[in-house]
Order: sequence, then structure tokens, then C-alpha cells
Amino acid sequence: MVTFVSGPVRVSVPATSANLGPGFDSLGLALDLRDELEAEVTAGGLAVEVSGVGADEVPRDESHLVVRSMRAAFAEMGAEPAGLRLACTNVIPHARGLGSSSAAIVAGVCLARALVAGGTLLMDDDAVFRLAARIEGHPDNVAPAFHGGFVISGQEDGEFYAVASSVDPRVAAVVFVPPTPVSTEVARGLLPAEVPHADAAADAGRTALLVAALAGQPEHLHRATRDYLHQDYRRPAMPESLALVDLLRGEGHAAIVSGAGPTVLVFTEGQESGAAADLVARCPEGWAVHHLTVDRDGVRVGP
Repeated sequence: MVTFVSGPVRVSVPATSANLGPGFDSLGLALDLRDELEAEVTAGGLAVEVSGVGADEVPRDESHLVVRSMRAAFAEMGAEPAGLRLACTNVIPHARGLGSSSAAIVAGVCLARALVAGGTLLMDDDAVFRLAARIEGHPDNVAPAFHGGFVISGQEDGEFYAVASSVDPRVAAVVFVPPTPVSTEVARGLLPAEVPHADAAADAGRTALLVAALAGQPEHLHRATRDYLHQDYRRPAMPESLALVDLLRGEGHAAIVSGAGPTVLVFTEGQESGAAADLVARCPEGWAVHHLTVDRDGVRVGP
């Protein structure tokens, strides 16, 4: 019989950026901008508290993405709590290409596992990752949200996989977050069914170079982040973002659209970098800006 731990458990999950330019649907990077969540099993009912980003927009019932992910994980473990209390402190912007939905899914699955006594025996890390990827539908954001760092992921023969790759300690990022969201469905709907063979070959080359650049040769990040497969096709949905990418790349910066957009990410050096400070100062009016380090931990779970 499955039993539950007494008292609350807490998780912290990082923001993520997928694609990173040419690595469409395969590359993801965790960034140190974190949602904090707490949950506990109660005697009955469901209580959901939300503060921070999206507090006025997200549901407080069973349709909440964290709750749905918790229910899926409980079902995997054969557990059914009498009631739940969930508290979310959201920092990751919603619908901006920084992995807010993946953070919610990873948080929900990990909260559920932590609430079950012996949960790691019933659901190991591989099972957590696979379930999170199934809920999201693809692994490129959930992989770094769970594992941290830089992750190469995909799906083969119906199975999701994730392989960690190293990141040079000099690498950091400045992200420019516009005030208007773009849904992943809209951004994906702008992509053509086919692309020229030459573009696909060029993108494959840039993706391979990007892995090497992030691992220890960041001087190649500008060339390595040149994309041929998705960004230009998405320009009608986020013209201001692509205009900023064009401007910054024209100046030699490794600028990309983060995930499906519309956030613009620029690879730069660490927190003491003067170049990064100059970039932060150029944030467009009405946008938010963050200078972020690479998150190495992924999801953090504690009592």
C-alpha cells in the first residue's frame, strides 16, 4: 500500500531555452531563473495558491498544469492522495519561450514523487523524465529543466532520450522579454512542411558547431547560432523580436529567439562582463531584461 510523507515538500525548477538557434527541437539550456513550489497531502479537496507571474490568469482547479502533472505521476506510482494543497511562486514568464510549461510539468511530477514515501523506488529519474516529456509532447525543455545544464534530447522509436553536454563556465546569457506573448502553437504553425536540402545541411553543421562552442570554444557562438530552419519563418508572429535579433547579430552578438519566442536570448560572458552590462542597458522600452547564468542543477527537491 502506497503511503505519503507528512508535511510539505518543496521544489525549485529553472527556466529553459530550447533550440538555441539551429538546434531545432533538440537542444535545451537551463537558466538560473526559478519557479518555487510547495505541496502537501491533505485530508481532502484541492487548494491551489499562485503568486507572481500569471497569478491572475492560471486556474486554481484540476486543470492547473502542475496539478495535472502531479495526478499523472501519482497514477504512475499507483497512489491516490485524499487531498492536495499546492502553492506556486512563479518567476518564469509565461508564453515567452523560456519553458514555463516545462517547469510546471517537471515541478508537478517531482512534487508527486517526493510526496510518496519511497517515491524514488517507484519512479526513478529516467521515468520522471519520460513522463514529463510525454506530458509536454517533446523533451527539449523538460530535459534541461529536470537535469540542468545543456542537454541534447529527442525521440526515437517512441522513446525519449536526453544526453547532457558540458558548458564552458564563461557562458552566460542576457534575455530580453517582450510584453506580448506568442503561443507555441502559433509559432509552430508558421513553419513549412519542407525546407531546402541546403538549409537543412547548413543547420546541421551549425548545430554541431554550437555543441563545441558551448563546451569550450565560446568565441564561435556567433557563427554557431546562425539558424536556417525556423526563426525567419516565425517573423510574422514576432517582428520586433526578429528585428532585435537582426540588429544584435549585425553587431557581432550571438543573438537568437529563445524557444518558440518571442524572448530574445544573447549569449555573453558571466555576471561581471562589461559587454553584458552594455547589453542589459539596451533593453527596449516596455521589455524586461535578465542577465542569467547557466543553471547546473535542474530541479531541486527538498522538505
